Amino acid sequence: MEEPHWTLRSRRETHRGFVILSEHEVELPSGESIIHEVDESIPCGVAVLGITESGQMRIAREYRYPLDRSIFELPGGGVEPGEAPAEAACREYEEELGLRPADLTHLYTFSQNPGRHAYPIHLCFCTRTVPGTKITDDPQEVVRAVDMTVDEFDRLVSRGGIVDPCLLVARLVAAQKGLLPAVG
Repeated sequence: MEEPHWTLRSRRETHRGFVILSEHEVELPSGESIIHEVDESIPCGVAVLGITESGQMRIAREYRYPLDRSIFELPGGGVEPGEAPAEAACREYEEELGLRPADLTHLYTFSQNPGRHAYPIHLCFCTRTVPGTKITDDPQEVVRAVDMTVDEFDRLVSRGGIVDPCLLVARLVAAQKGLLPAVG
């Protein structure tokens, strides 16, 4: 059975700042025209799940204003124009944690919010790092590295203490690929 598709009729940027929003006029399979808002802020995103030599998960802790609290998440961000996702992943990890991945591998690519975002998120995995330079020039971005055991992490998940979708997906996929213990 053929999947229904929407046809783009026009696109108009409605906001350009840290976030770029556009209105797409689309024609539905029924022939009806609607306006659909799309976040077109970055071409794609990256996030890195690091594992320490002792097998702990190295993740980030950062205050997130929309939630008005600090959360655990993966270090990551947007890919710059002309930058490959792997380069962006290494750059973001170094900027946020002060470490540079030495063995970065692609873990998984997914869409974080396919109803509104036009970009994929590339998840990466690393088990070795070398010292780098933490960049702290953005006052909105105060990130600290947190190392925790996989068991501690899984307990946080079961209590609702992990809300970052990239972190949840990375944990699950790493377990499915045998890079981390089974989820349990």
